[in-house]
Amino acid sequence: MRVLAFLDGTLGDPSQPYVRVDNTGVLRGDGIFETVLVVDGKPRELGPHLDRLAKSAAMLDLPEPDLELWEQAAQQVIDNWEGSSEIAVKLVATRGSEGDPDAEPFGYALGMEIDEKVKRARTEGIGVVTLDRGFGPDVAERAPWLLLGAKTLSYAVNLAALREAGRRGADDVIFTATDGSVLEGPTSTVLVAKGRTLYTPPPTVGILPGTTQRSVFRAAEAAGWTVKMEPVPGGELAMADGVFLASSVRKVTRVHTLDGVALADSTAVHAELCEAYEAQYA
Repeated sequence: MRVLAFLDGTLGDPSQPYVRVDNTGVLRGDGIFETVLVVDGKPRELGPHLDRLAKSAAMLDLPEPDLELWEQAAQQVIDNWEGSSEIAVKLVATRGSEGDPDAEPFGYALGMEIDEKVKRARTEGIGVVTLDRGFGPDVAERAPWLLLGAKTLSYAVNLAALREAGRRGADDVIFTATDGSVLEGPTSTVLVAKGRTLYTPPPTVGILPGTTQRSVFRAAEAAGWTVKMEPVPGGELAMADGVFLASSVRKVTRVHTLDGVALADSTAVHAELCEAYEAQYA
């Protein structure tokens, strides 16, 4: 099942074409998006997602989004959903049609079922490989035009990395910088547990600030953990008490294997973090 809503308040048929062939999102990946998890009709972290949508728009020099309209579109999807209790709502915005000076930005909200593979990974864990992204941790500051802190539609590299992981017998990827430090996953934020401290790399190293990461950190602090946002050397992953990938749809997913080598059993740590994360939405 899918539900499609536009910013003018109308619903669409997800099986019908609405995007022009000269839309810059199609031709050049020139657009932005967010994915919001909805559980039992309640969106999680919608405000932070909308704030990040606005930040991404500013980085791409897109018109400032009317966040009230985006919130209404997301709610319209939720109100018209008749499927499972847990869904993903994608908010997608593009610049519009290329070469048309009168073209208006194009945006929509699309509700979708969550893949069963993602749900299984939440409980079973995943195998991950590290892949060099090919730049240093200071590139975001030196080259802001690379848009490393924006959530853009240009996901060809991320998808290529996931295919490479599959060729290596793994499920997902942790990107590293040229100095070996940890960056992020193609669609997730990396969390590392050492003792009762939870670490994640800072956005200054050229990664997307994670909405779910912030939610997990908030929950972990409430549960008595210390949380730190600081550079994480890649070599520390294998020695950690737990390595996790966090995102809206995957929630907190345990990494059990890194580059073909089994990591320390983090089942108990994972269970505690998941319990704390879910408790704040109860």
